[in-house]
Amino acid sequence: MKPTALTAGALPNHAAPDGIAQFGQAQPLAQRRLQGYLALMVGDIVAIFAAFCLAGYLYLNVAGLAQAALLAQLLVPVFITVALYNGAYSLATLQSSQSGMLRAISAFAISAGVVVFIAYYTKSSANFSRVLFSVGTVLSVIMLCWVRLQMRAFVRWRCGVRMVNELLIDDGGPRIELPGAMLADAARLQLVPALDDPAALNRIGIVLHAIDRVVVTCPPERRAAWAKLLKGANIDGEVVDESVAELGAHGARTVGGHGFLRVSIGPLGMRARATKRLFDVVVAGLALLVLIPLLVIVAIAILLEDGSPVLFVQRRVGRANRFFQMYKFRSMALGRTDQDGTHSTQREDARITRIGRLIRKTSIDELPQLFNILKGEMSIVGPRPHALGSQAGEKLFWEIDERYWERHALKPGLTGLAQIRGLRGSTDHEADLTERLEADLEYLDGWTLARDLRIVFRTVAVVIHDQAY
Repeated sequence: MKPTALTAGALPNHAAPDGIAQFGQAQPLAQRRLQGYLALMVGDIVAIFAAFCLAGYLYLNVAGLAQAALLAQLLVPVFITVALYNGAYSLATLQSSQSGMLRAISAFAISAGVVVFIAYYTKSSANFSRVLFSVGTVLSVIMLCWVRLQMRAFVRWRCGVRMVNELLIDDGGPRIELPGAMLADAARLQLVPALDDPAALNRIGIVLHAIDRVVVTCPPERRAAWAKLLKGANIDGEVVDESVAELGAHGARTVGGHGFLRVSIGPLGMRARATKRLFDVVVAGLALLVLIPLLVIVAIAILLEDGSPVLFVQRRVGRANRFFQMYKFRSMALGRTDQDGTHSTQREDARITRIGRLIRKTSIDELPQLFNILKGEMSIVGPRPHALGSQAGEKLFWEIDERYWERHALKPGLTGLAQIRGLRGSTDHEADLTERLEADLEYLDGWTLARDLRIVFRTVAVVIHDQAY
């Protein structure tokens, strides 16, 4: 089989340069996989309740329904907890109904054992019918298997046959075939891993928009550039390296005699991404409700002092090196704003208005980015987004450290690890950028919700900062 087009938004194997827009319109499968996991979870819960209610009715008629429902209520929370950790809701279970049934049965067996153990030690087992529990357990196993088989059609409908979008980028390397993958001709689509060209990286980011896994085949001299680019693309990325097959290296795979060396992986799994997004939406939504009066007052003050527009909109680099429009309250006089961010704001900067000086000092100018967060372009916590022309010393940011693009593996944040450490303000020296980059890369390594909460609370202490000007 040859590489095929993506199911959602059919793409030709060799698209023309203007075909890049089709990649950007393709449907990501991450949300659909999440729908599949939720559907399996709901199906499992219904199966357990149905099985125990049937057991209760068969054994004690209508009188047994209440006791059966109570047993199911005890079992389900334990079952869901175990199932989340044993992979009963994972990509493998979406791809294979057999794997899904085995993991669901395993989770149910463990949860049944836990309930029996708790009932024994709390001396509450006498309150429940052993026959009803035993029959309900057997019927639950049968119902779980049946429901998983029935859900197969729903999962296929939502996610397709492969469940993941895989892309092969042909950049002039060894000719390979990936069955079921879509193909992008780098030359025809003008995909160039130019680490000194944000526009080129944005173009590649558009192509990777809906992709879960990407493989790049290119000449040896371009592998390092592709590897660095993929590290910041928030994606499972591999480059073809024939020496992998020869050496039998670990952390790699071979397909059809070709070696694939893993060089990048998204920093967050599905559960972590869902948790972080829920956190962002809840915090940003509540913050906007509370801060509406302040936002209105600031907008009026800007209008009275310097007219419209109230907002300053600037193109910044976001997750996977894709551009987005970031919002801020306008703090500089009309006609004196810096759209490219080439000139860092200095202390006593003549471009800043009186109200602008106040809102920058208190970080109020950043509050419109809450709308970026609700749109999904930013996060509450993450590396701060930089303007394309930002410089440290006499160099652009990405010219100082080759790891710079790796910081874009996550959505940019309203606040971050660098900010709570006081690393903000102008970047007069290369070290100013290096210190912030180290903090950003540290944040990417081992994300937890608890650390995001700590960063949010510590941000309150640095809202007013002597480097905020």
